[in-house]
Amino acid sequence: MGAVIRCALNDDVDNLMTFLERAGLSTDGVEGTIDSFLIMEDEKGNIQATIGIEQFGKVGLLRSLVMTSQTMKNDVYILFEQIFLLASEKGMKDIFMATNKIGAVKLVELLGFQQIKKTELPPVLSQAGHVQHVLTVDNSIFLKISL
Repeated sequence: MGAVIRCALNDDVDNLMTFLERAGLSTDGVEGTIDSFLIMEDEKGNIQATIGIEQFGKVGLLRSLVMTSQTMKNDVYILFEQIFLLASEKGMKDIFMATNKIGAVKLVELLGFQQIKKTELPPVLSQAGHVQHVLTVDNSIFLKISL
């Protein structure tokens, strides 16, 4: 049996937060939004990758994409496919993401994301704490995909 992708549960909070901390990411808000995270784990139950989405009405912001070196390229596509399904089930119509890594931009553009200007962000997103922080990061890029 290979890797399994599933929605995170309350029991996963500590393991997920440890996984994110090891990757150098903030764990702010994870506990309250655990049902908006997907976990990919190996046959032993070890987290191999995760992706989360923060909901703002019909708008979503991708958060906390982390993969280990064992993650395969196809796993990334499956993770995105599954997070899009989760977002759709939660009523989101547009998904945004922010990055300052050119490699990430190229990857997500293959998935259908398009770069947008910071001024094109919906007001509800522009006011979000995480986005406020990203706006201060040099070379930050925002991308959008509509479901």
